[in-house]
Amino acid sequence: MLKFKGAIFDLDGTLLDSMDIWEKIDIEFLAGRGIMMPDDYIAAVTPMGFFQAAQYTIRRFGLKEKPADIMEEWNRMSVESYKNKVTLKPYAKEYLLLLKKHGIKLAVATALSELLYAPALKNNGIYNLFDAFTETSEVKRSKGFPDIYLKAADKIGLPPRECAVFEDIYEGIKGAKDGGFITVGVYDRYSDYEKDKIKELSDLYIRNFKELLTDDK
Repeated sequence: MLKFKGAIFDLDGTLLDSMDIWEKIDIEFLAGRGIMMPDDYIAAVTPMGFFQAAQYTIRRFGLKEKPADIMEEWNRMSVESYKNKVTLKPYAKEYLLLLKKHGIKLAVATALSELLYAPALKNNGIYNLFDAFTETSEVKRSKGFPDIYLKAADKIGLPPRECAVFEDIYEGIKGAKDGGFITVGVYDRYSDYEKDKIKELSDLYIRNFKELLTDDK
Protein backbone atom coordinates (compact mmCIF):
# COMPACT_ATOMS: atom_id res chain seq x y z
CA MET A 1 0.00 0.00 0.00
CA LEU A 2 1.25 3.46 -0.91
CA LYS A 3 2.06 5.77 1.99
CA PHE A 4 1.19 9.48 1.83
CA LYS A 5 -0.01 12.33 4.05
CA GLY A 6 -2.13 14.14 1.48
CA ALA A 7 -4.42 12.99 -1.33
CA ILE A 8 -5.28 15.26 -4.26
CA PHE A 9 -8.26 14.20 -6.38
CA ASP A 10 -9.41 15.12 -9.84
CA LEU A 11 -13.21 15.14 -10.08
CA ASP A 12 -14.63 14.36 -13.55
CA GLY A 13 -13.92 10.71 -14.32
CA THR A 14 -12.00 10.16 -11.07
CA LEU A 15 -14.33 10.81 -8.12
CA LEU A 16 -17.37 11.83 -10.16
CA ASP A 17 -19.01 9.57 -12.72
CA SER A 18 -19.71 12.55 -14.95
CA MET A 19 -17.90 12.27 -18.27
CA ASP A 20 -21.05 11.15 -20.09
CA ILE A 21 -22.62 14.51 -19.21
CA TRP A 22 -19.80 16.36 -20.95
CA GLU A 23 -20.05 14.13 -24.01
CA LYS A 24 -23.73 15.05 -24.34
CA ILE A 25 -23.00 18.75 -23.75
CA ASP A 26 -20.19 18.80 -26.31
CA ILE A 27 -22.34 17.07 -28.92
CA GLU A 28 -25.27 19.43 -28.31
CA PHE A 29 -23.07 22.54 -28.17
CA LEU A 30 -21.33 21.80 -31.47
CA ALA A 31 -24.50 20.55 -33.17
CA GLY A 32 -26.10 23.90 -32.39
CA ARG A 33 -23.41 25.41 -34.60
CA GLY A 34 -23.79 22.84 -37.36
CA ILE A 35 -20.65 20.93 -36.35
CA MET A 36 -20.38 17.18 -35.80
CA MET A 37 -18.14 16.48 -32.80
CA PRO A 38 -14.79 15.00 -33.89
CA ASP A 39 -13.70 11.75 -32.24
CA ASP A 40 -10.67 13.40 -30.62
CA TYR A 41 -12.42 16.49 -29.24
CA ILE A 42 -13.19 15.22 -25.72
CA ALA A 43 -9.65 13.90 -25.26
CA ALA A 44 -8.26 17.25 -26.42
CA VAL A 45 -10.26 19.46 -24.04
CA THR A 46 -10.41 17.21 -20.96
CA PRO A 47 -7.01 18.32 -19.50
CA MET A 48 -7.87 21.99 -20.03
CA GLY A 49 -9.59 24.49 -17.82
CA PHE A 50 -12.84 26.08 -19.08
CA PHE A 51 -11.12 29.17 -20.47
CA GLN A 52 -8.45 27.16 -22.30
CA ALA A 53 -11.09 24.77 -23.65
CA ALA A 54 -13.18 27.68 -24.89
CA GLN A 55 -10.16 29.22 -26.62
CA TYR A 56 -9.29 25.88 -28.20
CA THR A 57 -12.86 25.37 -29.40
CA ILE A 58 -12.96 28.82 -30.96
CA ARG A 59 -9.66 28.25 -32.77
CA ARG A 60 -10.43 24.73 -33.91
CA PHE A 61 -13.86 25.45 -35.36
CA GLY A 62 -13.38 29.07 -36.38
CA LEU A 63 -16.10 30.36 -34.08
CA LYS A 64 -16.71 34.09 -33.76
CA GLU A 65 -17.80 33.94 -30.11
CA LYS A 66 -15.82 35.05 -27.09
CA PRO A 67 -14.47 32.54 -24.53
CA ALA A 68 -16.60 34.07 -21.76
CA ASP A 69 -19.78 33.54 -23.78
CA ILE A 70 -18.92 29.91 -24.47
CA MET A 71 -18.04 29.27 -20.82
CA GLU A 72 -21.34 30.77 -19.73
CA GLU A 73 -23.21 28.51 -22.14
CA TRP A 74 -21.36 25.41 -20.93
CA ASN A 75 -22.10 26.30 -17.31
CA ARG A 76 -25.75 26.87 -18.09
CA MET A 77 -25.99 23.51 -19.87
CA SER A 78 -24.30 21.59 -17.06
CA VAL A 79 -25.35 23.22 -13.78
CA GLU A 80 -28.60 21.27 -13.35
CA SER A 81 -26.88 17.94 -13.97
CA TYR A 82 -24.11 18.65 -11.45
CA LYS A 83 -26.63 19.76 -8.86
CA ASN A 84 -29.01 16.82 -9.15
CA LYS A 85 -27.73 14.00 -11.36
CA VAL A 86 -23.97 13.46 -11.01
CA THR A 87 -23.05 10.49 -8.83
CA LEU A 88 -19.79 9.26 -7.35
CA LYS A 89 -17.62 6.51 -8.73
CA PRO A 90 -18.24 3.23 -6.87
CA TYR A 91 -16.70 3.16 -3.36
CA ALA A 92 -15.27 6.69 -3.74
CA LYS A 93 -17.00 7.98 -0.62
CA GLU A 94 -15.94 4.95 1.41
CA TYR A 95 -12.33 5.49 0.40
CA LEU A 96 -12.41 9.20 1.24
CA LEU A 97 -13.85 8.38 4.67
CA LEU A 98 -11.09 5.83 5.24
CA LEU A 99 -8.42 8.40 4.37
CA LYS A 100 -10.07 10.94 6.65
CA LYS A 101 -10.13 8.37 9.46
CA HIS A 102 -6.36 8.07 9.17
CA GLY A 103 -5.77 11.83 9.21
CA ILE A 104 -4.91 12.18 5.52
CA LYS A 105 -5.44 15.71 4.20
CA LEU A 106 -7.77 15.78 1.20
CA ALA A 107 -7.74 18.24 -1.70
CA VAL A 108 -9.46 18.70 -5.05
CA ALA A 109 -7.69 19.66 -8.29
CA THR A 110 -10.27 20.19 -11.01
CA ALA A 111 -11.06 21.95 -14.25
CA LEU A 112 -14.58 22.53 -12.95
CA SER A 113 -15.73 25.82 -11.48
CA GLU A 114 -17.13 26.00 -7.96
CA LEU A 115 -20.53 26.61 -9.55
CA LEU A 116 -20.48 22.98 -10.69
CA TYR A 117 -18.31 21.03 -8.27
CA ALA A 118 -19.73 22.40 -5.00
CA PRO A 119 -23.35 21.26 -5.62
CA ALA A 120 -22.18 17.86 -6.88
CA LEU A 121 -19.95 17.22 -3.88
CA LYS A 122 -22.56 18.48 -1.43
CA ASN A 123 -25.32 16.42 -3.02
CA ASN A 124 -23.15 13.32 -2.66
CA GLY A 125 -22.22 14.12 0.94
CA ILE A 126 -18.46 14.56 0.52
CA TYR A 127 -17.91 18.33 0.21
CA ASN A 128 -16.97 18.77 3.87
CA LEU A 129 -14.37 16.00 3.72
CA PHE A 130 -11.99 18.20 1.72
CA ASP A 131 -9.46 20.58 3.21
CA ALA A 132 -8.85 22.59 0.02
CA PHE A 133 -10.12 23.11 -3.52
CA THR A 134 -8.05 24.21 -6.53
CA GLU A 135 -9.28 24.99 -10.05
CA THR A 136 -7.27 25.09 -13.26
CA SER A 137 -8.37 28.71 -13.58
CA GLU A 138 -6.04 29.50 -10.65
CA VAL A 139 -2.92 28.47 -12.57
CA LYS A 140 -1.46 29.34 -15.95
CA ARG A 141 -1.04 25.89 -17.46
CA SER A 142 -3.28 22.87 -18.00
CA LYS A 143 -3.16 19.48 -16.31
CA GLY A 144 -0.32 18.33 -18.53
CA PHE A 145 1.88 20.36 -16.15
CA PRO A 146 2.40 20.21 -12.36
CA ASP A 147 1.00 23.67 -11.62
CA ILE A 148 -2.45 22.78 -10.30
CA TYR A 149 -1.15 19.92 -8.18
CA LEU A 150 1.62 22.06 -6.71
CA LYS A 151 -0.93 24.71 -5.77
CA ALA A 152 -3.23 22.10 -4.23
CA ALA A 153 -0.36 20.63 -2.21
CA ASP A 154 0.63 24.09 -1.01
CA LYS A 155 -2.92 24.71 0.19
CA ILE A 156 -2.79 21.64 2.42
CA GLY A 157 0.75 22.43 3.57
CA LEU A 158 2.54 19.36 2.20
CA PRO A 159 5.41 18.79 -0.25
CA PRO A 160 4.68 16.85 -3.46
CA ARG A 161 6.58 13.76 -2.32
CA GLU A 162 4.10 13.36 0.55
CA CYS A 163 0.99 13.67 -1.65
CA ALA A 164 -0.77 11.21 -3.93
CA VAL A 165 -2.57 12.53 -6.99
CA PHE A 166 -5.57 10.56 -8.27
CA GLU A 167 -6.32 11.11 -11.96
CA ASP A 168 -8.16 9.33 -14.77
CA ILE A 169 -6.31 10.88 -17.72
CA TYR A 170 -2.75 10.54 -18.95
CA GLU A 171 -2.10 14.28 -19.04
CA GLY A 172 -3.05 14.54 -15.38
CA ILE A 173 -0.80 11.66 -14.35
CA LYS A 174 2.06 13.11 -16.40
CA GLY A 175 1.68 16.57 -14.87
CA ALA A 176 1.62 15.13 -11.35
CA LYS A 177 4.56 12.83 -12.01
CA ASP A 178 6.61 15.73 -13.37
CA GLY A 179 5.84 17.62 -10.16
CA GLY A 180 7.26 14.86 -7.97
CA PHE A 181 3.95 13.48 -6.72
CA ILE A 182 2.93 9.91 -6.04
CA THR A 183 0.50 9.03 -8.84
CA VAL A 184 -2.59 6.85 -8.82
CA GLY A 185 -4.32 6.17 -12.13
CA VAL A 186 -8.08 5.63 -11.89
CA TYR A 187 -9.91 3.78 -14.65
CA ASP A 188 -12.71 5.54 -16.53
CA ARG A 189 -14.32 4.27 -19.71
CA TYR A 190 -13.76 7.63 -21.39
CA SER A 191 -9.99 7.26 -20.96
CA ASP A 192 -9.93 3.56 -21.80
CA TYR A 193 -8.09 4.33 -25.04
CA GLU A 194 -5.04 5.54 -23.05
CA LYS A 195 -5.21 3.22 -20.04
CA ASP A 196 -1.99 1.41 -20.97
CA LYS A 197 -0.08 4.71 -20.97
CA ILE A 198 -1.66 5.66 -17.66
CA LYS A 199 -0.76 2.30 -16.12
CA GLU A 200 2.83 2.59 -17.26
CA LEU A 201 3.33 6.03 -15.73
CA SER A 202 1.32 5.57 -12.53
CA ASP A 203 2.77 4.32 -9.25
CA LEU A 204 -0.53 2.50 -8.79
CA TYR A 205 -3.46 1.87 -11.12
CA ILE A 206 -6.96 0.93 -9.99
CA ARG A 207 -10.18 0.11 -11.79
CA ASN A 208 -12.29 0.71 -8.69
CA PHE A 209 -11.81 2.39 -5.30
CA LYS A 210 -12.88 -0.84 -3.63
CA GLU A 211 -9.34 -2.08 -4.31
CA LEU A 212 -8.05 0.50 -1.80
CA LEU A 213 -10.45 -0.22 1.04
CA THR A 214 -7.94 -1.76 3.43
CA ASP A 215 -7.40 -0.40 6.91
CA ASP A 216 -3.59 -0.49 6.88
CA LYS A 217 -2.83 3.09 5.78
